[in-house]
Amino acid sequence: MLAAIGVVYGDIGTSPLYAMKESFLGAHAVELTQAHVYGVLSLVFWSVMAVVSFKYVTVIMRADNKGEGGSLALLALVGRAVQGARTALLISVLGVFAAALFYGDSMITPAISVLSAVEGLALAAPTLGTYVVPLTVAILFGLFVIQSRGTARVGALFGPIMVLWFLVLAVLGVAAIVDHPSILLALSPTYAIEFFLVDKWKAFLALGTVVLAVTGAEALYADMGHFGREPIRRAWFLFIFPSLMLNYLGQGALLLENPAAVVNPFYSLAPDWALVPLIVLATLAAVIASQAVISGAFSVTQQAIQLGFLPRMMITHTSSSEIGQIYIPFINWALMVFVSALVLGFGSTTNLAAAYGIAVTGTMTIDTVLGYLYARRIAKWNATAALALFGAFLIVDLAYFGANLVKIPDGGWFPLGLGLVIFVLLITWKRGRLLLFEKLRTDTIPMDVFLRSSSKSVHRVRGTAVYMTASAEAVPHALLHNLKHNKVLHERNVLLTVVTTETPTWSLAQRLEVSELGSNFWRVIVRFGFMEVADVPLALTGGAAAGLPIEIVETSFFLSREAIIPSMRPGMAVWREILFAWMQKNATGAMDFFKLPPDRVVEVGSQIEI
Repeated sequence: MLAAIGVVYGDIGTSPLYAMKESFLGAHAVELTQAHVYGVLSLVFWSVMAVVSFKYVTVIMRADNKGEGGSLALLALVGRAVQGARTALLISVLGVFAAALFYGDSMITPAISVLSAVEGLALAAPTLGTYVVPLTVAILFGLFVIQSRGTARVGALFGPIMVLWFLVLAVLGVAAIVDHPSILLALSPTYAIEFFLVDKWKAFLALGTVVLAVTGAEALYADMGHFGREPIRRAWFLFIFPSLMLNYLGQGALLLENPAAVVNPFYSLAPDWALVPLIVLATLAAVIASQAVISGAFSVTQQAIQLGFLPRMMITHTSSSEIGQIYIPFINWALMVFVSALVLGFGSTTNLAAAYGIAVTGTMTIDTVLGYLYARRIAKWNATAALALFGAFLIVDLAYFGANLVKIPDGGWFPLGLGLVIFVLLITWKRGRLLLFEKLRTDTIPMDVFLRSSSKSVHRVRGTAVYMTASAEAVPHALLHNLKHNKVLHERNVLLTVVTTETPTWSLAQRLEVSELGSNFWRVIVRFGFMEVADVPLALTGGAAAGLPIEIVETSFFLSREAIIPSMRPGMAVWREILFAWMQKNATGAMDFFKLPPDRVVEVGSQIEI
């Protein structure tokens, strides 16, 4: 539970830094009156109750793919249970688009969290206001620089720091509530209802800032596999939820007592002597929140690669004890560029808040749709009960999504545009790989034909050759090219196919499937879960138990590398084929991705039109 507090709740835990302020100072601010303070607080409380406590923590977290959560895990889970090509395609599109939107969230969260924390400097010393943006960029740059070292060394500090952060949130809130205890009345839903009845359109637009209080809710589900369902639930109900609400209520009480505090109600809760220590603590909490969402981007990328939606990228583990602690250099530096550009381009929390929310609410809406399909197809819920519950969730999600759509001209275009670009990349790679495999399949010969006609008459040399191939039936292109140019075969030949499954992990005993084909040829299928790193040599160490002992130091790995040539053939639009060819060219090689020993690898190239 302590570890979950340190990692899972960083995003939602830093929302008090800016959520209340933006409700009364943002692009669609409401007038600072007692009725509006009560109305906003009532919306915050019941939104957190409905979206976080009920929807995610109580209901959605039941939908786990062997313990793993998140949009792609839910997509893999539901995808296996649906029937019909159109339904499967719709589910795939929704799941992939949710993953694409997550990248927008993973860029805005570090920017707005760290910037909102550092903005406290302007209160402590107004002359330092001009240094807020440069200092924010410097902190974020340092955060991305140390990603390659991982969080294993400092991970143990995350939990205690975040526990202290939430304790401080609660204490600051209680101190203000004591001075204005009637603020507790805002917990009644009648104030939210009255807000809508009186202000109507303004109240609806206020949802666009109230949603800032629930950003990070999707992280509870996405990180379920790291810590387990129960620790996350207990941490939320016993500690996180009370601390957050006490702080929001305290900010509301302060605004009623001192309307001038609206400039920054969070930092105004602290006495003067505690302001600088609070800024330091808030910055640490924001860095931890940023670390969590960056790690989340790495995890989503790994899942996308394993499920075939992204090309191979270099992935390294940064911890021997923390599950999911990985580092992907390309994603790290791409995030750094975009996050720094966001801070420099928007310049303030208020401006960034205009771009925040669309990606989160879009992901939440898709999770609701997939959650309904899980309830009906897998959990076998009653149709009426499932429709009533998830229909109510969908109404709430669509209300928040609709309220955030008005932010598009003010910055909301960024996460939507970025999500659309990433979505196109994901589906282009998936479609391009399918076309490539179809082309390769038509240009090869069946394995049984090869064994009867060629394998016995060719000269053999000592050793073992492993030919990696995507097809489990045909002769690998690398084998045909090796035979064509070198006129030899090895003493033992292994046709190895790596299969990434829609289950998160596989046990070592179940990972390998070995079958003898005759003439000293073996077919080996190695299965990896979508949450695993594909370490082929390590997997092959289990070959002895399956009847195929392999000495890696005496084995040659033959790989095919295809150069894609776009063509006018039916398949994809030419511009998508060009994009696919570029992605294929820049993908990490199979040698690095599958952890093959460099001195044992032979690559054979070919040009292919799709």
